[in-house]
Amino acid sequence: MSQPSTRTIDLFFEETGLGIEDVAVKSGLPPERVEAIALGRWTPSPAEREKIAAAFGVDVARISWGHTMDPRNVRYRRYGLKEDF
Repeated sequence: MSQPSTRTIDLFFEETGLGIEDVAVKSGLPPERVEAIALGRWTPSPAEREKIAAAFGVDVARISWGHTMDPRNVRYRRYGLKEDF
């Protein structure tokens, strides 16, 4: 018997058709926090993981959790490019 595959949170949003507000209501988390988690800007706590997984109707182990935001984007937005285009 094979184990269900693990997918990232953005794939669960895409596959279920749920939006940030939908998951926020189902999980009881603030929409800002759900959005940050969905965009990879925030790594959720174990309690937040359980709530979001329940909102999608899946086991916590089925979702790949982690910080995925590209740090280069943060650096360039904060300081800008050296060249002035």
